[in-house]
Amino acid sequence: MKIFVLFFLLQCLVIKSQMIESVYFVHDDYKLDKQSQKKLDSLAQLKGNLRFRIFGNCDSTGSIHYNKVLSENRANAVKKYLQEKIKTHITIENVVGLGEGKQINDNSSEELRKKNRRVDIFIDREWAKGEKIIRKVPPSFVDLSVAELKVQNTYSLPNVNFIGGRHVWLPGGNETILKLLKILRDNPAMQVELQGHICCDYNNFDGEDLDLGTFNLSHTRADSIKEFLQMQGIDSSRIKASGQGHLNPVAYPEQTEADRIMNRRVEIVLLKK
Repeated sequence: MKIFVLFFLLQCLVIKSQMIESVYFVHDDYKLDKQSQKKLDSLAQLKGNLRFRIFGNCDSTGSIHYNKVLSENRANAVKKYLQEKIKTHITIENVVGLGEGKQINDNSSEELRKKNRRVDIFIDREWAKGEKIIRKVPPSFVDLSVAELKVQNTYSLPNVNFIGGRHVWLPGGNETILKLLKILRDNPAMQVELQGHICCDYNNFDGEDLDLGTFNLSHTRADSIKEFLQMQGIDSSRIKASGQGHLNPVAYPEQTEADRIMNRRVEIVLLKK
């Protein structure tokens, strides 16, 4: 039932900006399993003039050369399967094996290694010259009363934007973060999720954090606020930090520095109040 619903949603979806889908592989293999094939079948049914870009990845087991070849084989396996399924309105733009060079996490456990054994398919629609979307910004979390806040809704944190390539927020966000701290202090049962976003990096699962050398910039942006709140006495169990990459932009494509700044942000979801 879940697979049918996914297939139906993907088939009806109109790509407004960019989306990403990933398929996963077992250790030291590039064979597509049935679950991956069903996901690729659904992607082949997407509507509109679309571009697919395919990036293969692997964990750090094996030599650098071996992992490069393995990631290329995984990417090419996805390409070959999609080529047999897609229609003329979908173009496969490029296929790249990244080896172990752009992992989204370390390989300290088997669960984390599984997440690195994957192929990412970036899906973008064709844009007319000068075409642009501006997403409506959610209501401000810090400017509503707690009674007005609804569980599971997403809210903005006004002016909480970041330096490009870094998890350091701009000084203009200080007032909002201090207001957030006060709300959490005054409502000790409240739990929230901080969701980080990036701009501009469309060739990776997530952006590169220049300070840490990792490719999980959207997560480290959310986590930087979580760490600040923890240092001020908020229990870590009340705050979840997650990274959304560049897949939910406010402005797309980014045409100005103002667009890029708007997309380098953290939003907040109320989990419990």
